[in-house]
Amino acid sequence: MKKSAYKAAGAGVSALLLAAGAVGCSGGDSGQESPEMTPAAAVAKAAKSSEALTSLSYRMKGSVPEEGRVQAEAQLQLKPEVAMSMKMKALDQGADAAAEIRLVDKAMYLGGGAEAAKEMDGKSWMKFDLAAMGGGEEVNQLGSTSQADKNPAAESTFLTGAKDVRKVGTETVDGVETTHYKGTVTLDQVRASLKGEDKATREQREKSVAQYEKMGIDKLAMDMWVDGDDHAKQFRMKGDADKGKLDLTVTFLGYNEPVRVTAPPAKDTMDLAEMMEEASQS
Repeated sequence: MKKSAYKAAGAGVSALLLAAGAVGCSGGDSGQESPEMTPAAAVAKAAKSSEALTSLSYRMKGSVPEEGRVQAEAQLQLKPEVAMSMKMKALDQGADAAAEIRLVDKAMYLGGGAEAAKEMDGKSWMKFDLAAMGGGEEVNQLGSTSQADKNPAAESTFLTGAKDVRKVGTETVDGVETTHYKGTVTLDQVRASLKGEDKATREQREKSVAQYEKMGIDKLAMDMWVDGDDHAKQFRMKGDADKGKLDLTVTFLGYNEPVRVTAPPAKDTMDLAEMMEEASQS
């Protein structure tokens, strides 16, 4: 498969993992701020019930460090087991830098379309059975199922650690009336906000913090648009990393709806684990 297709997939997975938390903001009784509710309380209320999400769908656009501009549309199932389908483009990686990723049955599939088929004996999909493969350079570029299956509510709670959360006003997003909140948060503030959380929640969110630390980001500017049902209709995060800027906007299309992800046909799929095993025996 062409390098540009790998880069598109790598950018897409990176963006998925970074923006996953943005996708998970859902909440309680009302998305409109009541007179007695402060902006901080409204944001906390919207973030709290995100842990109950079983699935979501969204579109995403923006830029990630090193890879540049990306755009994607995805659906993600969190429970009872993880499944994901994402179509993405890395807009700065060339005209053919488009790919599709499917995560199903603990295997990741990368589809590069006709361009990939030209270089893989007519097969347009590559299967990454990470448990069977145990590593590899290209696999490391794509991440792992253990990263992809984290609750995507993790980063959405970051804004609750900000000291300057404020209400910007009411805005219409995709035809939906929302309340716009804004704030900045440091990673130290995020960690401080984890005190009192249960062990599983704390460990999950600390892993998310570590992702940003690895990128060299120590502060995030965050925006959340909350609809009348206390769901985040849109979310934006911005930060300065060691190798470029992070600026991602996620628009939410649905929550807790059925997600159907199927593995590509075997005849169209090249299994990288099998290739590696055959190579080791030759």
